[in-house]
Amino acid sequence: MSVARPEFDPELKAGLAVVGGVFPPTITPDLIPFMRRSYASPPIEETLRGRAIEREEHTVAGHRGDPVDVSVLRPTDAADARPCVLFVHSGGLMFGDRFSGADLVLGWVETLGAVLVTVEYRLAPEFPDPFPREDCYAALEWVAANAERLGVRRDRLLVAGASSGGGLAAGTALAARDRGGPALCGQVLDYPMLDDRGVTSSTGQFDGVGVWDRVSNETGWSALLGEARGGPDVSPYAAPARALDLSGLPPAFVDVGAAEIFRDEAIAYAGRIWAAGGDAELHVWSGGFHAFDIFAPHTGLARGMIAARDAWVEKILAD
Repeated sequence: MSVARPEFDPELKAGLAVVGGVFPPTITPDLIPFMRRSYASPPIEETLRGRAIEREEHTVAGHRGDPVDVSVLRPTDAADARPCVLFVHSGGLMFGDRFSGADLVLGWVETLGAVLVTVEYRLAPEFPDPFPREDCYAALEWVAANAERLGVRRDRLLVAGASSGGGLAAGTALAARDRGGPALCGQVLDYPMLDDRGVTSSTGQFDGVGVWDRVSNETGWSALLGEARGGPDVSPYAAPARALDLSGLPPAFVDVGAAEIFRDEAIAYAGRIWAAGGDAELHVWSGGFHAFDIFAPHTGLARGMIAARDAWVEKILAD
């Protein structure tokens, strides 16, 4: 029996065959090495060529004090303290690197004049929870502690991420609130990976369909959490949908495709922020599959998504 589900946007649907060559619809543990090769970002030197952006490399103390690499990308003409974005990359918690997807937000550096800090958080399953999330939080604390040296404004720190990076960004915002950490002016959660339990309607609708399905999601969460996945003892900093209290969080930009498994958990998270008296801007893109801005940035839907996100970031960083 076929499952009723929203249709893919026609322009996006035409590109799914191309996407499938890099990103199999179903990712099982044996495909992790392949995904690490195919999803690796191009050399950052190529990405930055011709752009008015300078790059610095630093090593910071991550979880347990272990070394973690971060890159600082700033406008070449930056003469005063600038807003700063901590960027957390996508990759299902198992692959990707600190420059994965960064090309889509370099306009925040060139056009908005922000400083972008990207963190090479460690990946599951070799480094399960809490390594990834604590590496990200450590990077945030490092930025705040070194704000003057980095030329960034402590009152304009924003955390942003997509997919697994969106979940880690949300967890970082929760941890900053609960630990009395650096004050954030906002959080960008692109189609965030928030809930290890996999019980939403959208998870069932896109089982084996599109980009990043139910099995892929279980593979990622199991890599991070092991046997704890779906059980009672998962930290809300790892799976932010489990947080009981979403009050006191920075303003959130949440967007997601209507034709992907994270649709319902993203909508629910924004709704719970509103219910707690918080500020969230939610966009649900009709016909959008998972990460369509990354895989099909040339399409009309992706251009609209990127423009909405950039406009929100510009507003938040300028306040």
